[in-house]
Formats: sequence, C-alpha cells, structure tokens
Amino acid sequence: MSTTIVASALCDETLARLEELGTPQNRKVYPRHGVDGPLFGVSYANLRKLAKRLAPDPRLAADLWSSGNHDARVLATMVDDPSRTTERTLRERLADVDNYVLADALASLVGRSALRDDLAEDWTTKPEDEWTGTVGWSLVAAQALDSESALSDEYFTERLSYIERTIAVAANRVRHSMNGALIAIGCRSQEMRQAAEEAAGRIGKVKVDHGQTSCKTPDALPYLARVWSRKTKGRSS
Repeated sequence: MSTTIVASALCDETLARLEELGTPQNRKVYPRHGVDGPLFGVSYANLRKLAKRLAPDPRLAADLWSSGNHDARVLATMVDDPSRTTERTLRERLADVDNYVLADALASLVGRSALRDDLAEDWTTKPEDEWTGTVGWSLVAAQALDSESALSDEYFTERLSYIERTIAVAANRVRHSMNGALIAIGCRSQEMRQAAEEAAGRIGKVKVDHGQTSCKTPDALPYLARVWSRKTKGRSS
C-alpha cells in the first residue's frame, strides 16, 4: 500500500480545488461504478483541464495518490510523469486499486510508460485477480493499438489464445478488459482481425455485471465489423 505522507502545499491547494469542482450528482453516480471511499465527484472533463495545468509533477502525483481520495488518485495518474515513474510505485498503486475506474486510470499511466510491456506480461497471468487482470489486459489493448509497437503477430495470437482459454473463468471486470483486448488486437491488421473474429466466435457472448449502470461490454464481431468498415471507407475517400 502507498504510505507517502501528504505534505505539499500544492497538494493541499489541489485537493481544495477538487472539492470545489465536485458535484452532488457525480457523488451519487460514481459509487454505482464501484467507487467506495472518499470522493468529491469531479467530472473527467474538469480533471483533464486541471491535469493539463499541473502536469507533469511526480511529487504532486505521489501526494495526491496518498490522500486516498478517489478523484485525487485519478488526477495523480494524469499529472504523473510516465517517463520517470518506477515499477515499485506502480505496483504499490495497483495494490490500492479497488474499482475499475481507478484501474482504467492506472492502466492509462502505465500504458504511457516504458514499463508497459513488462507489466502487461506480468499482470495478465492471474485472470481471477480482478484489478490486476483488469489493468493488465487494458495494457494488452494499448499494445495492440500502438502502431509503433515492435510486438509480433505471434505475440498477439498467443494473447488471443490465452483469452479464449481463460475468459470464462476470469473475474468480472477482467472479462471486460479481455474482451477489449481482443477487439484491439482485431483492429491491428486484417490478419489479426481474422484471428480475433475466429476467437470471438468460439468464445460467444461475454457476460459482465455492470451493476447499476447503463454500461455494456461490446460484442466483438459487430464492433470489429464497424471498425473495419470505417477503415475501408477512410482509405477509399
């Protein structure tokens, strides 16, 4: 668990600003998405605006994360410097994750760092570990969507095979992230599209409990069809 003491004046000022930006409506909505703990209820639009003004600032990120406040932790992933963050820090933060909103935010930070590929490999080995797997498979999706990645088709084929073997027994939100990774792999190339669609056909409907929200896990086959239809139109225009 993270143990850094919140001490900086900038952190205090930022927490006060977050409190001002929070809304009663968001404080009602966020718990429906699994957020259970201190929060102000700040919209992502306002978090991004604030992050743009503050980033990059690893010390502030550490202090914000250590506050334990949900909005502050999401902001911490936005203001941190991915080129300077350490594996130890990221592992400590992962241990604090207890909802998918924060898991997605942490995955975004890790995905921008040089540690992405190593941690993607490590954090996708235990499909029953909900938050580790959620972050890990989000990293695989980031790998697949990275046009500059040197990872081979063989790597992604192995990822598809693992998804197909384990998605049925994976934890709830891991299934959602695995499905997202499958779709991302299918967006990578025509060859990977075929492999992803074949895997999706064998897997069938991916069931995820989204609680008291209107969120849905997309069906891979129609989603990929739409993606490739847009790609084809873009090339012909």
